Amino acid sequence: MPFKFDEEDARSLEQSYRTPEIALQRQRTLNALKLRPGENAADVGCGPGFLVEEIARTVGPRGQAVGIDNSPQMLSRTRSRNKVLPQASVVETTLQQLPFDDDTFDALACIQLLLFIADIPQGLREMHRILKPDGRIAIIETDWRGVVLNAMDDSLTKRMFTAWDDDAVSPNLPVRLKPELEASGFKDIGVEGIPILNTAFGVKNFSSGMLRGVALKAHQMGAVTEDEAKGWIADMQTKDAGGAYFFCVYRFLFSACKNGGD
Repeated sequence: MPFKFDEEDARSLEQSYRTPEIALQRQRTLNALKLRPGENAADVGCGPGFLVEEIARTVGPRGQAVGIDNSPQMLSRTRSRNKVLPQASVVETTLQQLPFDDDTFDALACIQLLLFIADIPQGLREMHRILKPDGRIAIIETDWRGVVLNAMDDSLTKRMFTAWDDDAVSPNLPVRLKPELEASGFKDIGVEGIPILNTAFGVKNFSSGMLRGVALKAHQMGAVTEDEAKGWIADMQTKDAGGAYFFCVYRFLFSACKNGGD
């Protein structure tokens, strides 16, 4: 997990996790994991720990919920969020070297992490290794090239999202993740789309923080000028004020079992 978050990044990401769209995504992830009381489960790349909390409450005091991340800021938030749940814990490490024995977990979640990983097969093999026989995994990744956005300048928007892609180590991952899972030994692979649709640009909607992040990153990478970045966001605000704002992107939930499941 080479991607690093500073404190400002952590606060911004935490706000996005509170949006209704991402709350629904967490519920879809939990449904795919099929957790039972007393099981051991982990969220690999746990961020601020919202999903770890849901896992901990689902597996109960006889189970175990582990938040795994390489960011101290994220793990601090996960630890604080789960301080009243003794079955929850955190581990600071990378996906490439998970410090767990073989066959440790009944279920693993991995949300929006693999795009930052250069060696996808090695990361999948590590998760496969620490899953118990018939263990379940749920992975979510996004194809940002499929964003539908009502923007005044299509050329500028393309430059914005090209820079966003360039910042990822493994962009456009959903289209090739199923065969990667099969090659890593996973079975019973299912794929479903999770739309994130916003028709308002308010701070309580996912796309508000996300598009501001895209504009900032594109400017930092030299793909757009500061004026272009500010103008692009101003266009979103104008569209919002006129009732014409529209944003949609699909995330893809991949579910699989280590040995085929039931």
